[in-house]
Amino acid sequence: MEPPIKVLIVDDEASQRGGLAAMVSAWGMTAATAADGREALDKLAESAADVIVTDLNMPGMDGFEFLRRLRQGGDMPPTIVVTAYGSLDVAVQVVHDLDAFWFLEKPIQAAALRTLLLRAASQAGLRAEKRSLERQLGYKGALGELVGTSPRMQEIFALTEQAAPAKSSVLITGESGTGKEMLARTLHSLSPRRNGPFVAVNCAALPDSLIESELFGHEKGSFTGAFERRAGCFELAQNGTLLLDEIAEMPIDTQAKLLRILEDSKVRRLGGRSEFEVDVRLLAATNKEPEEAVRSGRLRQDLYYRLNVFHIHLPPLRDRMEDIPAMAEALLAGLNRKHECRVAGPSKEVLEALARHDWPGNVRELRNVLERAVILAGEGSIELRHLPSFLRERAAPVGPVSPPAPAAVSEDSGGVRFPMGTTVEEAERALILRTLEYTRNNKTRAAAVLGISLKTLHNKLKEYGAGAAP
Repeated sequence: MEPPIKVLIVDDEASQRGGLAAMVSAWGMTAATAADGREALDKLAESAADVIVTDLNMPGMDGFEFLRRLRQGGDMPPTIVVTAYGSLDVAVQVVHDLDAFWFLEKPIQAAALRTLLLRAASQAGLRAEKRSLERQLGYKGALGELVGTSPRMQEIFALTEQAAPAKSSVLITGESGTGKEMLARTLHSLSPRRNGPFVAVNCAALPDSLIESELFGHEKGSFTGAFERRAGCFELAQNGTLLLDEIAEMPIDTQAKLLRILEDSKVRRLGGRSEFEVDVRLLAATNKEPEEAVRSGRLRQDLYYRLNVFHIHLPPLRDRMEDIPAMAEALLAGLNRKHECRVAGPSKEVLEALARHDWPGNVRELRNVLERAVILAGEGSIELRHLPSFLRERAAPVGPVSPPAPAAVSEDSGGVRFPMGTTVEEAERALILRTLEYTRNNKTRAAAVLGISLKTLHNKLKEYGAGAAP
């Protein structure tokens, strides 16, 4: 049995909203009521509605402003507008300009209202089904601008969907090139603020003397060269999302001012005499370890706690190599559009070559390699000859590799000798490092010789504090 349709009735006249609520309840639907737009927004924050029925002319927040707020918030429920002051012009405005579902004049005809409620609820159900389908497709390999089929990326997709609807700050961490801005854009596109602006600013790219003007704006004459008033990033991101990239590179004094804005949502332009309110969802990103940045004094501890309401860490590409085929397809689609060509997906040999590289530049490096290949290929598919030389060398066929001799043989035979009392951990470490020497630091071949995955080898080297064999 399907749950009853939930209707929110907004009208300043108590008798009118009471009568409508009783009528709706008699049809087997559930009804909630509000006396104006502001109370209605509070009710929606507590419990969603399938359909809204609202008056237009009300004291306090009227129906026009209520509809504008709903539209700004995104995912606006189907809304039926009723008014005693109906006209064709008003009908066109609310239905087309303010995205209302339909328009009814008072006195309301019960049969017409019931039909509209059922149709509006059906539309709401289709919207919910569409969003559910999009989520299911996302979990199969793509969510917004993010791509990946690995378990790590599936976890990130789930976290992103949980964090997106909230107003809380999100701290995004990960190595350079892992896609932190792409994750931020995905959070914005899935949030109720999706119709608002998305503004990104790189704190590391701005001189200390200009960063406050860039963030907070300035008044004319506030400093040398300030020839006119300028809006800052907080103003530009009003009703939207602001990403502060490389937050650990922001000057400490500016961090203190940022903290105050986060606490009271008010901004003062440089040289300004008054503050004004801003409604901005803040995202922050850094390629540094935030705890280390706090310990070293580059990031204020109180700001870190304020930003770290929700933390999402993007793993390096070398820890999710199984994502490369899906990422290559997605990147190629964008590159084909950019260069107006039709280059097909990479061959099996190319994918194998891509999987042998450590990708210190992560997704950004992969994109650059593929863009070069697209330009060289022009059409057809990407072949080995289109890759840079360092990748072609890794793709060279490798003959059968004999593993190092067992530990019991002498050093002269190329093996490793372990004295009695050697622990398993010590023996494992020595064997891994010796195998890397044997393969001339080719980690892919070393992993094959050792019979372990490349990811396991990387994890072991990280434990040993060694990025490569000595």
